[in-house]
Amino acid sequence: MHIREILAQNKPTFSFEFFPPKTDAGFEKLYSTIKELIPLKPAFVSVTYGAGGSTRQKTHDLVMKLHNETDLTVIPHLTCVGATRDEIKTIITEYHKNGISNILALRGDPPEGYENFIPVKDGFNYASDLVSFIKENFPSMGIGIAAFPEGHPLTPNRLLEMEYLKQKVDAGADYICTQLFFENRDLYDFSDRCKISGIDIPIIAGIMPITTHKGMKRMAELSAGSRFPAPLLRSITEAEDDDSVKSTGVKWAIDQVQDLIEHGVHGVHFYTLNHSEATLNIYQSLKV
Repeated sequence: MHIREILAQNKPTFSFEFFPPKTDAGFEKLYSTIKELIPLKPAFVSVTYGAGGSTRQKTHDLVMKLHNETDLTVIPHLTCVGATRDEIKTIITEYHKNGISNILALRGDPPEGYENFIPVKDGFNYASDLVSFIKENFPSMGIGIAAFPEGHPLTPNRLLEMEYLKQKVDAGADYICTQLFFENRDLYDFSDRCKISGIDIPIIAGIMPITTHKGMKRMAELSAGSRFPAPLLRSITEAEDDDSVKSTGVKWAIDQVQDLIEHGVHGVHFYTLNHSEATLNIYQSLKV
């Protein structure tokens, strides 16, 4: 189903993100996770591309398997990293030919070992270029873009940040899916700034519960960073073990999502890390 049809149903959508595992055992675990989450009837699921485009073929294989073997609407990620225009056109043509009608268009992170993004010859410099290319060559394709409620890590100028986001929207994006965040006021402020900038496409909130101390540290190390509100940080820090951390993180996410729903969010996108338990706990605790 086209993302515009999904988001036009005038109710908050719930969706999940998966990534292509590196091993056969990982794929078996992922299929088990997907089987457990399918009964929740997600509006769509997305499949990541991997750092530096490193999982390009595995992403394609997983997207096609889910598309062909389930009733899920699958949205593959696509980045500008390491691919020419012709290569990207070939990828999208294959998706389009097989009935995949949506793409999440991203610039992507530099490959491992590189600090800065350097486009390949005849590639794309920015996500807005990729969005324009998709819109021109595949006008029926639904297009999602990413945004950062806490602020884009590479654009500390918040005015320029919104200008760049507006360029992606004007290029033809249909919706925005945000990076993870833990303070809803960041999303509400971001949404207001979008309105001021003339951005009126749906915004889907990205949610990832903290489930381990190690996971929290990993979130803090991500290029985008993560702001941990003091009450959440205090509770996680005082948790004696990972079971307590998970309980605290899931409870925080439940309260977050419930508040988002009550404030009329267009949708919630769960970053599952290929696990089902936390997402199931959150979803089943919501009052919807």
